[in-house]
Amino acid sequence: MLDHVGILVADWNKAKAFYDAAFAPLGITLLNEVPVEFTGGVKVGGYGKDGPDFWLAEASETGPGRHYAFRTETRADVDAFYAAALAAGGTDNGAPGLREHYHPTYYGAFVIDPDGNNIEAVCHAPG
Repeated sequence: MLDHVGILVADWNKAKAFYDAAFAPLGITLLNEVPVEFTGGVKVGGYGKDGPDFWLAEASETGPGRHYAFRTETRADVDAFYAAALAAGGTDNGAPGLREHYHPTYYGAFVIDPDGNNIEAVCHAPG
């Protein structure tokens, strides 16, 4: 249903460092940085695996509180994402574990990014 999503970040360099580290265990990298001459001077970049699906744009007001979940292949990927995100300055919002209230094999972890967004890695595969 969705082609791509984007969030606003207050500090491009801080957000980029966070997402570079948090996404590394998931194989997600910064694939595209739009030249500032096309953005009115705003730093904009897209992360993904095969194409830029998750975009960051620097802004003075970010409006925290959004939630984004990234599907992983294994529970170990969820664990690695969580550890990397915390090491990169994220705040714990739910350690890796089963969330059976969603469904019996829902294994997820949640962190708050530097701009207040709730970022999740989730694996739906059986353990």
